[in-house]
Amino acid sequence: MCRILAYIGPEVPLENLLLKPENSLVNQTLDPEGHPLLQLAGWGFGAWSDHLLKPEAPLIYRRPMPAFYDDNAEGIIPSLQASTLLAHVRAADYHAGTVLADENCHPFSYQETPWIVAQNGDLPNWILLQRELLRHCKDKYLEQMRGTTDTEFLYVLLLSLLEGDSDEDVQRGFEEMLRLIIQAMKDLDLVELAKLKMALVSPDRIIGVNFGSGHQGETDPAGDWRKLRESGPGTDDYALSMLLEPMYLLMGRNFEKDKTSYDFEVSTVEDATAVIFASEPLTEATDDWSTLEFGEIVFLEKKGANITRNVNKLKV
Repeated sequence: MCRILAYIGPEVPLENLLLKPENSLVNQTLDPEGHPLLQLAGWGFGAWSDHLLKPEAPLIYRRPMPAFYDDNAEGIIPSLQASTLLAHVRAADYHAGTVLADENCHPFSYQETPWIVAQNGDLPNWILLQRELLRHCKDKYLEQMRGTTDTEFLYVLLLSLLEGDSDEDVQRGFEEMLRLIIQAMKDLDLVELAKLKMALVSPDRIIGVNFGSGHQGETDPAGDWRKLRESGPGTDDYALSMLLEPMYLLMGRNFEKDKTSYDFEVSTVEDATAVIFASEPLTEATDDWSTLEFGEIVFLEKKGANITRNVNKLKV
């Protein structure tokens, strides 16, 4: 299971998000609390800051090694701050066929779009599914594809389906993407569980998605993810539990004053000035975190000093 952390709010030192907290994304690489799989296949982040020479463009950093082995992390990150961040640590199958390269590390960032993307998910047989899906992809995005991951291909497909950058346009794009994937799986007799837990980020905006399809291609699989998890790794029920598991949000104030944990001053949505969207709760006070349940999409945006939140059901 890959790990995602996205943030929007006041400008804060990146080390307060990525290095200092006890359950920081870098520490999760070696000691994940929520899942047994280590994230050893690479890591990266994309950040926007008014203090960069090109504040309108994301600063992208990616390395194909475990984050805790990256000596650049403690050298570069303390010199940076950001108001928008998308960070990711990559888990991959432990075998020789896994390609460890900068190009396969998240987040992915292309020209001619404001969006960068990272995913905690899996689209089985995506290379074969391209036989049906490539005709929906635009050349201007396909030409920028450099890696060999399902996430980057999904990024190409989603960007190609977007008719605009409004919340409504993005929701329609995600819905259409899953419809096309399920139809392609059926047409090619390659129906399998597909887990698509994604963060789409642009300056002052986070769009989080928690959706996919079950073992039979159904978009409304049923089950209690905690009970299903008890079946253990390698079982169909365990895979379904990973699909149905929620993602998490923490909204609050005065985040810039908290350096060693993610326990900034929790507040109501109306009073929040910052938000974190993550794969798992990052503090011991898990009750402070709200959930994004399976089949939902959340729109988070910084408007003035405050954060707005809107959660919708995906219609697929």
